[in-house]
Amino acid sequence: MGSPRFQPAIIKVAVAVAVTDSASLELVGSESAKRRISLVFMAGSCFRLTASTHSISTKFHSEEKNMDRHLEVLGTRGQRQVPSAESLTELNGQFQSAFPEEILRWAIDTFSPKLALANSFGAEDVLLIDMLSKLYPPTKILTLDTGRLPEETYEVMERVRERYKVSIESYFPDREAVERLERERGFYSFRRSVEERKLCCGIRKVEPLGRALVGLDAWMTGLRREQAATRTGLDIVEIDEAHGSIVKLNPLAGWTEQQVWDYIRMHNVPYNALHDRGYPSIGCAPCTRAIQPGEDIRAGRWWWESPTTKECGLHLTPGNSDPGRKL
Repeated sequence: MGSPRFQPAIIKVAVAVAVTDSASLELVGSESAKRRISLVFMAGSCFRLTASTHSISTKFHSEEKNMDRHLEVLGTRGQRQVPSAESLTELNGQFQSAFPEEILRWAIDTFSPKLALANSFGAEDVLLIDMLSKLYPPTKILTLDTGRLPEETYEVMERVRERYKVSIESYFPDREAVERLERERGFYSFRRSVEERKLCCGIRKVEPLGRALVGLDAWMTGLRREQAATRTGLDIVEIDEAHGSIVKLNPLAGWTEQQVWDYIRMHNVPYNALHDRGYPSIGCAPCTRAIQPGEDIRAGRWWWESPTTKECGLHLTPGNSDPGRKL
């Protein structure tokens, strides 16, 4: 089953309905609180009812007040404010045991329409598209077409577009910068050194992402802590100082690879065919290979480099070796 730790009391409310054929339950609280119960139904999970209606209602009101306080600090649609470190710490603490769907719903309620999912169409990314399709289909989906992606990535992009009836916004690197790079440094300069590789990533990924995020209040990724040594300090909610101090959300930060694939199989989510050929992490074709049994899941990315340098620059801020800002 692809769902993480089920601790919030709101799960117990969902159970009362899920485990019976004709159960009914009066929901108390605001409309936003009721939506949070609804999204639990969407997770498709069944558990035993272990709490009384009174205790559920009490905890539910408490959760609702906490969320409302965070919404005040972060601002509402069209009124972006830079969250305080204290507010982010509280949010991250609250979200540690939350469903990714709950985090996504909070993001939608707080930041839409100035919210986007940055997507490279790996397993985590298509999973998030599936969740968003059930919560708020109009959520903006953007991707970076570096010009050197594998054919299989384009194929899954088209399958996703057709399956979910979504528009995928592609951002390309600056033409003159790519032409200059290849004329002056060749077609495989990225294999000569970390500096050369980061120059290529900067042109093909970092600069286009900067353009893609203009005008947004928040963006979402499929990053997980266990993916790489550079991501172990990942928070669910961060401030992206490199892009105007907008909010950056990593709803799957605490998920395992097993949870990701359990969800994909349970919901029949389309995914990149390279995953079945030993590619757990997929980037540009010349910089990605299949891994061997027992290797780290990102061993196939820039395999000629040390694991501590394996970031393209999309998820780093100046002076910080971990993604996002440490709070």
